[in-house]
Amino acid sequence: MTAQPVDSPDLWADLPSLLDGALPDVWEDPIPLSSPRKLAAFPLDALPDWLAEFVAAVAEETQTPADLAGCLALSVLATAAGGRSVVQVRGNWREPTNLYVAVALPPANRKSAVFALLSDPLFDAEKRLKELAGPAIIEAELTAKLAKEAADKATAKAASAKPDERDDLIANALGLAQTAESVTVPAVPQLLADDATAETVTSLLAEQGERISVMSAEGEIFDIMAGRYSSGSPNLGIFLKGHAGDRQKVNRQTRKEYIEHPAVTMGICVQPQVLEAIGRNEVARGRGLLGRFLYALPESLVGRRDVDPDPIPEPVKETYRRNVIDLTLFLADWTDPALIQLAPESVAALRDFQQRIEPRLAARSGQFGHIQDWAGKLAGATARIAALLHLAAHLNQGHALPVGEATMHNAIVLAEYFASHALAAFDAMGADPTTERARTVLEALQTHRWNEVSKRDLMVKLSRSEFPTAADLDPVLTLLEDHGYVRAQSVARTGGRGRPPSPRYAVHPRLADPTT
Repeated sequence: MTAQPVDSPDLWADLPSLLDGALPDVWEDPIPLSSPRKLAAFPLDALPDWLAEFVAAVAEETQTPADLAGCLALSVLATAAGGRSVVQVRGNWREPTNLYVAVALPPANRKSAVFALLSDPLFDAEKRLKELAGPAIIEAELTAKLAKEAADKATAKAASAKPDERDDLIANALGLAQTAESVTVPAVPQLLADDATAETVTSLLAEQGERISVMSAEGEIFDIMAGRYSSGSPNLGIFLKGHAGDRQKVNRQTRKEYIEHPAVTMGICVQPQVLEAIGRNEVARGRGLLGRFLYALPESLVGRRDVDPDPIPEPVKETYRRNVIDLTLFLADWTDPALIQLAPESVAALRDFQQRIEPRLAARSGQFGHIQDWAGKLAGATARIAALLHLAAHLNQGHALPVGEATMHNAIVLAEYFASHALAAFDAMGADPTTERARTVLEALQTHRWNEVSKRDLMVKLSRSEFPTAADLDPVLTLLEDHGYVRAQSVARTGGRGRPPSPRYAVHPRLADPTT
C-alpha cells in the first residue's frame, strides 16, 4: 500500500469513515444531583457597630460560627421591637418587625452558651418590666378582691331580704357584680416563652399585648409545630398568623380570645436532620410555615476550634446588655406601634432589589422557582431587617428618623445571605420535586443495570403515584441528561402507522457497573 502524504485530500476525505465506530463512547464523571452549595459568610459589617462587635466576640469566645450569634442577634432585636413597631414600605404596604429565624447546626456546637449570652439581656429587661408593673398589678388585684367581696355580700343580703326590699338589693348586687367583673388585673410582663404549644402561644399573645418570643437552643418548637406531641393535624394557625400579624380569634368552651395583630418572634437552633424531618411534613409545607423562616446553615467548627480563645471584652458585653435593655424598655409601652419610615433612597433601593428577585422566581428557569413561597416574602423580610437595624443603630430615636439608604443596603446584604442559605435548607428539606424524582429514577437505573433504556420501559418500573404520566418523567430525564447520567439517543421512525417509538436513553456505564 502506497503511503499518502498527510496533506492528501483523499486521506482527509476518508477520515470520518475510518473513525466511524472506531472510538468507544466517552463518558465524563456525572455531576452529583446534590452538589454542595457555596454558602455566603455571615456579613458582620451589615450590623450596627456595637452589635457586630458583640457577635464577633461571642463567636470568638465560644468558638462557634458567627452565623449563630448573628442570626440570634436579629431575633433579639425582633423580640424587643416585634409588636411594638411596624415599618412603612410604600402605599398600604407595612411590615411588622418580628422575625422567624432558624439556625441548623450539629451537636457539640455550644448552642446553649451562645443563646444564653445573646438572650440574657432580654431576661434582664423582662425583670425590669415586672418590677415596673408590680405596683399596678397589686393595686388591681386588691381592687378586684374588694369588689368581689362587696358583690358577694350584696348578693347574700339580697338573697335573704324581705320581698318588698329584694328588688332594690338585687339591683345593687348586680351593679357591684358588674363592677367586680370589669376590674382587669394586668398580666405579669413576659417577653420569652418556654412552652411553645399553639394554645400557650395564643394565650400569651392575648395576655402580653399581642406579642411573644420563642427562643430555643434545642428547636423543639419544630416538633410541636409538626404536631409530634398531639394527635391529629398540627395546629399551625397562630404560627402562620403570628408572623404576618393577621387577626386570630379563638372561641372554645374553655376560653375566648381575640388578637388583633399577633406578633410572634422565633429564634431557634435545630440539628440538620430536623430540617429534613419537617420538610416531609406535608401540612407544614403545604400551609406555608416553612416559607416564613429565615434559615442559616453555617459550617461547624468542631475539630478546628481554638482551645484558648479570647474572652468577650467586658465593655463590649456591657454595651450590648445596656442597649438591648434600653431598646426593649423604650418600646415596651408602645401599644400603638411606632411607625418606622423609609427614606426615599431606601424605598428605591428596596424596589431595585425586588426587581432583581422577580426573574429568579420564575417556576422553570428561576433560581427560586422551587421555593417561591419563601422567596416571595424576601422583600418583606428585608424591610423588617432594615427597620431592626435602624432601631438598633438609633435606639430611642429610631421612630423619629427615617431608615437611611446605607441601612437598607445592609439589610439587602443580609437578605442575600439568607437567600443563599435558604436554597441549601430547602435542598435538605427536599423542596425541589424534580431533583427528588431524579433520585428515584437513578435508583431504578442502578437496580436494573441498563446500558440503554426506553422511556416506556422506565415508566413500567416507576411508581405511578410519583410519575402519573409519561410527561412527568420529561423534566427528570432532562435533569439527568444535564448532569451526565443519561444521553438521549436518536430513534429511527419506521414510517408505518401506529404508536411512534419510545425515546431511548444511553445510561452512564457507572450506573450499570459501579467499578467502571
